[in-house]
Amino acid sequence: MSFGAEYFDFQFLSKNIKIKIYRTIILRLGLCECETWSLTLREERRLRVFENRVLRRIFGPKRDEVTGDWRKLHSEENSDLYSLPNIVRVVKSRRLGLAGHAARMGERRGVYRVLVGKPEGKRPPGKPRSRLVGIIKMDL
Repeated sequence: MSFGAEYFDFQFLSKNIKIKIYRTIILRLGLCECETWSLTLREERRLRVFENRVLRRIFGPKRDEVTGDWRKLHSEENSDLYSLPNIVRVVKSRRLGLAGHAARMGERRGVYRVLVGKPEGKRPPGKPRSRLVGIIKMDL
């Protein structure tokens, strides 16, 4: 017997429990090691799309007052209902936390050297990739 998604129906759970499950399990697994990510605008947009999908699934459809039809929640409505910071802000705050932690370390520690060091050698042609220091400066 296979256990597909149809066996795990979470309709009986309250919205608060669903949000707690999202924050404690899904976000923790999805943002594992996010402190070292260098997100592009496309990746940030994809993270926001993922979060909006999950929140739409949690909060469900909304009845339109004018027409009486059911419709999906807009992103602004999702952010109003979900008062916690969005997923991109969580990534940026974790990245800043790692930078503060690494800045307090000694100069001989590997994490500190990676944060403030400059790589040796020649980079390939084209647009250079962002370094962690540059990304943290943009987050500030």
